[in-house]
Amino acid sequence: MSFPSAEAFERAGLQAWPGIEVKWDGNWVRRAAGGYTKRANSAQCFDPDDDADVEDRIIGASSWLVARGQKPVFRITPLSAPALSDALDEAGWDVIDQSHLLAMPLGTHEPDSEGKLFPLLDPTFLAAQQKLQGHGEATMAGMKALLSVMAVPATGIVVYRNGEPVASGLMAIASEIVVIGNVVTDPARRRQGLARAMMRTGLSWAHERGAKTAALNVQGDNEAALALYRGLGFTHQYDYHYRIPGAPK
Repeated sequence: MSFPSAEAFERAGLQAWPGIEVKWDGNWVRRAAGGYTKRANSAQCFDPDDDADVEDRIIGASSWLVARGQKPVFRITPLSAPALSDALDEAGWDVIDQSHLLAMPLGTHEPDSEGKLFPLLDPTFLAAQQKLQGHGEATMAGMKALLSVMAVPATGIVVYRNGEPVASGLMAIASEIVVIGNVVTDPARRRQGLARAMMRTGLSWAHERGAKTAALNVQGDNEAALALYRGLGFTHQYDYHYRIPGAPK
């Protein structure tokens, strides 16, 4: 099977994790979502050839984010104009969070017998995420605000053991690509196959709804997550990272 292009993956990600405010500037997009995740609070270029007025557009995107209470952040993918990275280098912006986009063809998966699916704003799903992620009320408010604007088919997943939530995540389908996020396991119960059970449950849901490919973002230094996803059949598609203003010298 041939995989979708980097642009297809990034546009699916934009639909699945859209930001509460979205503004396009040519083929550059700005997203703001109250600070919940860098992806939803960043600027990004979707066309390597869209490199006109780069310095002014960096300032414009940065000012737009700051006006919404967010720090300036650029998501740099294979679609980013080389001139954008050059200008950020010249301005002394730092590189952070070297990461990968992984994907796999979506076949059949056996859901976990104690896995349950929930609407994204279901209090039971949100409570499981809060408990497992250790989020405070402010972070949960940001999460709920972002989930409330997701307009594609999506589900929350929770796996239970002895009545307690032990693994959770969410999946959203855009253009036949299921985008996976918020994967978390009870820290006291890692290496018990619980994250894998959660993934199987959600992937079964996605396959039944017509998704052909599964995709997710993972930081390059997260060896445990990389091992999990490779074991499920995910393979590396491309790298990306974020840029933030460097400290004043």
